[in-house]
Amino acid sequence: MSNIDTWRSLLGERDPDEVVTKALVRDVQLPGGAGTMALITLDNGFDHTKPNTFGPLGLFALNGALSEIAERTDLAAVGVTGKPFIFAVGADLKGAAALSTREEALAIGALGHHVFRRLGELPIPSFAFVNGAAMGGGLEVALHCTYRTISSGVPAVALPECFLGLVPGWGGTQLLPRLIGPAKAIKLVIENPLSQNRMIKGKEAYELGVADAMFEPADFLEESLRWAARVVKGELAVERPAHDEDWEKAVADARFLVDMKLRGASPAPYRALDLIAQARTASRDEGFAAEDEALADLLTGDELRAGLYSFDLVQHRAKRPAGAPDRSLARKVTKVGVVGAGLMASQMALLFARRLEVPVVLTDLDQARLDKGVGYVHAEVDKLLRKGRVSADQANRLKGLVTGSLTKDAFADADFVIEAVFEDMAVKKQVFAEVEAVVSAGCVLATNTSSLSLTEMGAGLAHPERLVGFHFFNPVAVMPLLEIIRGAATDDATLATAFAVGKSLKKSSVLVKDAPAFVVNRLLTCFMGEVVAAVDEGTPLEVAEHALDGLGLPMLPFALLQLVGPAVGLHVAETLHGAFPDRFGVSENMAKLVATGKPGVYAPDFTLDPEAVALFSGGASPSTAEQVRERVLKALAGEIRIMLDEGVVAAPQDIDLCMILGAGWPFHLGGITPYLDRTGIAQPRFLPPGVASVPA
Repeated sequence: MSNIDTWRSLLGERDPDEVVTKALVRDVQLPGGAGTMALITLDNGFDHTKPNTFGPLGLFALNGALSEIAERTDLAAVGVTGKPFIFAVGADLKGAAALSTREEALAIGALGHHVFRRLGELPIPSFAFVNGAAMGGGLEVALHCTYRTISSGVPAVALPECFLGLVPGWGGTQLLPRLIGPAKAIKLVIENPLSQNRMIKGKEAYELGVADAMFEPADFLEESLRWAARVVKGELAVERPAHDEDWEKAVADARFLVDMKLRGASPAPYRALDLIAQARTASRDEGFAAEDEALADLLTGDELRAGLYSFDLVQHRAKRPAGAPDRSLARKVTKVGVVGAGLMASQMALLFARRLEVPVVLTDLDQARLDKGVGYVHAEVDKLLRKGRVSADQANRLKGLVTGSLTKDAFADADFVIEAVFEDMAVKKQVFAEVEAVVSAGCVLATNTSSLSLTEMGAGLAHPERLVGFHFFNPVAVMPLLEIIRGAATDDATLATAFAVGKSLKKSSVLVKDAPAFVVNRLLTCFMGEVVAAVDEGTPLEVAEHALDGLGLPMLPFALLQLVGPAVGLHVAETLHGAFPDRFGVSENMAKLVATGKPGVYAPDFTLDPEAVALFSGGASPSTAEQVRERVLKALAGEIRIMLDEGVVAAPQDIDLCMILGAGWPFHLGGITPYLDRTGIAQPRFLPPGVASVPA
């Protein structure tokens, strides 16, 4: 029995629901008499909203097409392209989750290698014409080809496997560093996936050397065929730069950065680094076999299931927010008002102007503050212009959209007014009283409060039904989460408008009940409260600070406190202590730190500040790191249970979504509730059996 027959018996019927990407072959005559090209078009029969993927049946289909091509003697070249807007986006993740044995996992890795490498081992040159999104295995198909062209309009090029708990397992870790050098390859294989799964566009992929030529979208295939003809005829020699960089240093530097970010918590990036290191000297067979082994280990581990659960949340649940009213109720927003001109307010003003493309007016108490806020927006627009993110015309338009006013009369024709003033109930109530006096009857009033009660905030309004919580996270342009809070009086039209605006801002919105500190800040305060309490009791600060390193959290606890500011952290702790005195304490030592005016426990050089650390000394009941970790996780599990019982969100998945997108809960852990389920800390379980390990 051949390898193909063995793989077919193992994998061919694994997923009867696989959407098969077909390999459609047609002959095209290359210009200038260069000969005949067998052009393969990858197409699963659907439009661009269902991208091409590779499951076992899709791989068998491509293998069959390549077998027929290999038997022909009349061809000058073979080409591969995709359906409109899509090249291919990699493995069928649903099918990957269904693999149950290591033998099956090894087989899918070996099958992909067997099929893709044929493109680079035919007796004729192969060309990848990357016309659309190319990710994961889709990019690896292109890497196996002899030459590559790419469209300047390609919106996404990526190897996102490490983001999901895998490695590029069909040649990516071996072929890419040899093509563009280890440092650039590490950027695509590891750094970008660990930076919120960043994608690059076609132009950047070309500049990195991933493609040999780039053409405009309108006539991309025609120009690619002309270019291929010149290569085939020998009129054009494709030259690729030699890479004389220190391979070992590039890998070592990357390992240091991964350690800083994950502290050993996620195996996939480390396996990818090992494979890239091996690529320097390994033969193709050795390198591909090592990828098979790594893929088999990771495909059958918990991390992939956890990553797929997280992926499903951000790709599906985030786009269909639970509890959101019918979008037809949303009011049109043609002008936005922002109360305040501080950093948060200015960030919001720029985002509203960029995404909604409507006038935005800032107000503040004096001209100096106002000028500073508007000036910030204009300076940020200038940065976007320098980076090529906006054209000169767009930059001028954006600057013209954002203005300032010392009076709230400027809100008279606004449809949406949001406040970003000091986190004090009396101040916010006064602001809304002043705003309500000048806005129209249909204007939505939004608060960016991080912890205060909407119901209390709207109690003095004539129309509290139009008040809604619209809680951004800092930095506003980067953080994808938007907590939308419904007060006791908030009506459906107001809520629908808030969700529509959130979608226009390209944020992932989650509906949250009007409860103290909502979701993210409530859980982060619980988390920080337990860490700080352990230090207050006598645990060395360094021990408590690193007690949860094994989770791979994006920031250490006291580093996070320094980022948000001790005064803000203390204020939220006091708010939650007032609401739940039995569960949330207020650290006297934290109050001492705030009183000193210090920014936190770290000095500017990121070493611990002895004076700040001394403020927390004196406790007589120290804990071990393991005890601190267990204490924190049990407290989080208990608080989440209470939040779900209170109906703060519709389901555990919404808690997970908030923590992933708003607090940086590690993607590879699969959300906080399934993690607490898997580790046995949550008793009873938060999620139904199976949901924590397979995407819902």
